[in-house]
Amino acid sequence: MSKKQALIESYRSRLAGVERLSRLSVKTYLGEIERLFKYEGEGAELADTALLTQYLSKRTASDNIDARSTAKAIAALRSFYRFLIDEGRREDNPALLLEVPKRERKLPDVVSGEIVDALLESIKTDTPLGLRDKALFELLYSSGLRVSEAVGLDVDDCFFNEAVIRVTGKGNKERLVPFGSRAETALRDYLNNGRPVLLKAMRKANALFLSRNGCRLGRKGIWKNYAAAASKNGASSKLHNLRHSFATELLAGGADLRSVQELLGHADISTTEIYTHVAVSRLEEAHRKYMPKLREADEKRRV
Repeated sequence: MSKKQALIESYRSRLAGVERLSRLSVKTYLGEIERLFKYEGEGAELADTALLTQYLSKRTASDNIDARSTAKAIAALRSFYRFLIDEGRREDNPALLLEVPKRERKLPDVVSGEIVDALLESIKTDTPLGLRDKALFELLYSSGLRVSEAVGLDVDDCFFNEAVIRVTGKGNKERLVPFGSRAETALRDYLNNGRPVLLKAMRKANALFLSRNGCRLGRKGIWKNYAAAASKNGASSKLHNLRHSFATELLAGGADLRSVQELLGHADISTTEIYTHVAVSRLEEAHRKYMPKLREADEKRRV
């Protein structure tokens, strides 16, 4: 193993073991550092801010990355040089002086409650797979889970007496999230009548949501099944929109920002704050839609 490979492997261990990043984040950070060494060779370890600026310019030109991707690249660089400092390989972090580009925060798309209800009601529950999808999508909408979090759920994570589910989110952080009565009904139906059929001979499997082969259901399978159901109901095929709708409806209903942050598992409350803009936007839309009618009715009463 070369010195570069040994360094990157050591950095990998740091990301997974010490910083406890998700596998996807570890892959993203390592990919960025490997690209850095590809562009700058062995001099990457001794790079200064000017060299890193040139590197990012090359990345932008060759890969046509946007502001969001540039910000992720800078985060990876800062992490890597922080690692080198801790290892005693250098004394400063040149990536700290890199200017993170400002990103225009796009308001997340939300799905109306009526459309979601129609989609969930359209799922046929006369098969084990139908029972599973009904329970899965009811839970995602009721609790605002990420798809990756739903994939990782085990049967032991369901606490029906308390109506909460134990979720392992980003950074392996656990949280308890409540679920509603509709999700509870669908989950119980699936656990009693659907999952035992899917489990088949794999009696030791503890995954909550199973594939037709009795294995843990993966993200791609969930996305595919949701897209198929959404296409029949005129809903967006983006499953993550259920999470957006969950957060927006909570805030519109009067929930405080900190509580929503905890439920969603956001590390930074600024990530949650974007939903306040969505809630306001929806109120403004309703105002524009209904206020002319209200004014007209009021004027008729005055006549």
